[in-house]
Order: sequence, then structure tokens, then C-alpha cells
Amino acid sequence: MKEHTRLVILAGGTSSRMKKQVDSDRNLSEEEKKQANTRSKGLITFDSGDRPFLDYLLFNAKMSGYKEIFIITGEDNSLFKSYYGNKNNGNIFNGLVINYAIQYIPKDRIKPFGTADALLQAMQQYPILKSTSFTVCNSDNLYSINALELLKNNPNHNALISYDRDSLKFSSDRIARFALLLIDKNEYLKSIIEKPKSEEMTFYKDDIGKYRVSMNIFKFDGEQFFYYLKNCPVNKDRNEKELPTALLNMIKEHPKSTVGIPLSEHVPDLTSKADIKILKEYLKDIDISSFI
Repeated sequence: MKEHTRLVILAGGTSSRMKKQVDSDRNLSEEEKKQANTRSKGLITFDSGDRPFLDYLLFNAKMSGYKEIFIITGEDNSLFKSYYGNKNNGNIFNGLVINYAIQYIPKDRIKPFGTADALLQAMQQYPILKSTSFTVCNSDNLYSINALELLKNNPNHNALISYDRDSLKFSSDRIARFALLLIDKNEYLKSIIEKPKSEEMTFYKDDIGKYRVSMNIFKFDGEQFFYYLKNCPVNKDRNEKELPTALLNMIKEHPKSTVGIPLSEHVPDLTSKADIKILKEYLKDIDISSFI
């Protein structure tokens, strides 16, 4: 099994849903509103010590045995550098090596070109990722130590966490927007289904009657997956190149290349301003004071 101590964190998005003005603004302080409207979501702070949300994910990554982190940012990554080191790569942060990859925006676009494009650019900037396995996840979800370990230690070349939809503590409307995973009896990923029709839903239960969803945390074999990132088509609905599209193309050609690892637990999420108060309550009992 290839060495697996690298974690790639997607933090180059524009956070458009976070920046939208919503009724929940009234429950936030002026500083919270300012950060929500100006910062990458992972850099919104959640304690009196000015600790960003991303610190909690990095702490879980370290506890899971990851050693080298690649944070994919936009072209202006000065605030990330103020927290995690001002060099482009090789920064030491509490025992982790922090590197930055930049997702450049094509000249004919005003927004980044999606998650598949982000990972492709990171792999081009850090060729080591083309010859090893690594985990990829969002910067605005707090994945557990357990989830990160399950991917890190899984013997398969490619995998993703297959979350029990009933374990996610979100509103039913929000959960309904999550893509379903179609997993066979041997836990191989067969498909990812966006917005299935209600009359089709029963076909997507797994062998124990659970609906499984992705929360965008994957393990990839860089040598195999790079081709599918490079040749990823544009999603017609969102006009972006997305990781699930590249993954679907890979499993079409290699049907048993990716496993879905079942897991039943909640994944704290920082998508909109309404999530800030929820996360503050959740994080107040989590002690990572040793992580400086």
C-alpha cells in the first residue's frame, strides 16, 4: 500500500452562500458578520483566542496520523499565511507541514472552476501528489478523527466515506440536497446520484436499508486519478469541473476502483451564516488548547 500521510484541503471557493444576507445575520455580532462576509469559511474564528475553524480540522488530521497538509486557496492567501506560515511550502505548524497550492481562475471566468480544477492545479504544483495516495476534504466541514483514520488506513486505492443520511443533524430540506451514493453489497461505489426523483428513492438504499451520502471526503490514488481530473468535463448545471464528475468517469472505466466506507455520525458544517452560532455551541466543549 502506498504511503498515505498527506491531506489536501479545498479552501479556494468564493463562499458565496456564506456571504448572502440572511435573517440569521441578526443573531451575529458585527465582527462575526464581517468575517463571514470577507473571509474564507475555514478562517472564521470560533474562540476568544482568535482560533480559526480550520484549526479544528487540522487538529483531527494530526491526531489521525496525517503529516503533510496541502491547503488549496485563492490567489490571495495572505490571511492563511498569517495563521499557518508565510512560506509557500514547508511551514511547520504544531508538527504538521503546511503547503499552499493556488487555484488560479481562468481569464474568461470570475469564479473558480470547481473542485476538480482545484485538485488538478494542486497536483500540477506538487507533483508528489501524482505518485502517492492522499485524502481530500473540504475546509468548511469538521470531519472526525475516526473518518480521517478510516480513509488513511483503508487498503483500497480509492475510497470515500459513505455517510448514513439519518445520522446527519441537518434540516430535511438541507439533507434532501445532498447527492446519494449507490453502493453495492461489497461496498464498491457504483454511482453518485444528484437529486433523484422520490419514486426512485427505494433503489438507492444499501443492503441494510440505509441511504448513503457523500460529504466530500475522499481518498485517491494520485497516479490513477490524475488522468480523470485532467479530462474532467464541465458540469452543465453549475458550469464547474467537480470531483464527483471525475470520480464517476473513473468508476465507469474501473468499476471496482472505489469503495464506500460506511459511517454513521454527524459532520459539523459551515456553509451559511446560520451555521456560525450552531458551530460556536458545538466547538465550545472541544479542547484543542495544546494545538498552537
